[in-house]
Amino acid sequence: MKKYLLILLILLTGFQGFAQTKYQKDFEEFWSDINNRYAYWDQRDIDWKKVREIYAPESKKISNDAEFIQFLEKVQNELYDHHSSLNTNLNTSNRLVPSGSDLYVEKEGNKYFIRDLRKGFGADLSGLKTGMEIILFNGKPVDEQIRKFLPKFTTRPTPQMYQYALNMLFAGTHDIKREITVNENQKPKVFYPVNYSNTNELLFKKIIDGHTGYIKINNSLGNNNLIAEFDTTLDSMLPYKNLVIDLTETPGGGNSTVARAIMGRFVRQPLPYQIHEFDEKEYQTKRHWVEYVTPRKEVFEGNVYLLVGRWTGSMGEGISIGFDGMGRASVIGTKMAGLLGAISNFQLTNTKIGFQFPTERLYHINGTPRENFIPPIATRNSDETIQKIREIISEKANASSATPLLKH
Repeated sequence: MKKYLLILLILLTGFQGFAQTKYQKDFEEFWSDINNRYAYWDQRDIDWKKVREIYAPESKKISNDAEFIQFLEKVQNELYDHHSSLNTNLNTSNRLVPSGSDLYVEKEGNKYFIRDLRKGFGADLSGLKTGMEIILFNGKPVDEQIRKFLPKFTTRPTPQMYQYALNMLFAGTHDIKREITVNENQKPKVFYPVNYSNTNELLFKKIIDGHTGYIKINNSLGNNNLIAEFDTTLDSMLPYKNLVIDLTETPGGGNSTVARAIMGRFVRQPLPYQIHEFDEKEYQTKRHWVEYVTPRKEVFEGNVYLLVGRWTGSMGEGISIGFDGMGRASVIGTKMAGLLGAISNFQLTNTKIGFQFPTERLYHINGTPRENFIPPIATRNSDETIQKIREIISEKANASSATPLLKH
């Protein structure tokens, strides 16, 4: 009898050892969803199987949801993709890039320099300037802090991976105030960027020098109410010969309904504005189609100038390649956020944690991947973009000085 009890105990213990926790199960689901649906495996050198080998043992040690969220954040760093994120976070979580960032830093040699600033946000308001050399972040060297954001599947990070890590580091976390030390005249100087939220206004409008309309979209491309607001604003500017549409503050993405509604006010016939591509892995086929803009309401006939920058993300990028592809606007600015493709949303079965990542590739109608688009009138930073549009407006005003620019 004792022998049978001993065998039963061994069997029960064995079954318990094989039983997966909800966190192990959800990690496998998370890994599999990305493995099966991520749209950029061919373009990005990621050893996703190695990622599973690294993190599966760690998933066994997780005991609560907070630990699991931190764990998934580390796994997502392996994609080094700012368009991949969780739909929940902790105080210790990083702010999202680009929507939660306010400065763009690049490494040059062994030094780190501010290459651009988000106008009107914490870093800009604190007194930091483009071109400053950063020597410390939160009192520590930058090199040792970016390592936690670099993928673990490789020992030879690429420049793309390093840039992702830099973006994440300087965006900061929700719970710690940032302290940035720069080298000013060979002496350290400390700045303290504070959080600063965007305006609640859907857009901002004004008339420049009495002859050019100006519309700035305030990170509202995901709000369908913007359509009516944009229509009303544009209607008031129809008599003008020049229009500036400012998309430099659209980091949060949006939806194609709003984008097509805006672009539809500038075309007289249906025109293609972007290409979609989606893998059907099960059948080894691809869906490949062109999305069009159709005319709506009264068309603005004048010159259109589109301003973009590092905080032009996702749908803002889509509008930019659309206007360029349709030949309906001159696009001016720096390289944009470079967010990959179109995202889909998922939810884990056990923890109910939501997450998203790119499942479709998007292209300019000339075949250029959206994330690689460079504005035809390229600048190095926001200040240069502002200066360039001022020069263009001034030239237009001088060229048209002999004729009235506004009909009453």
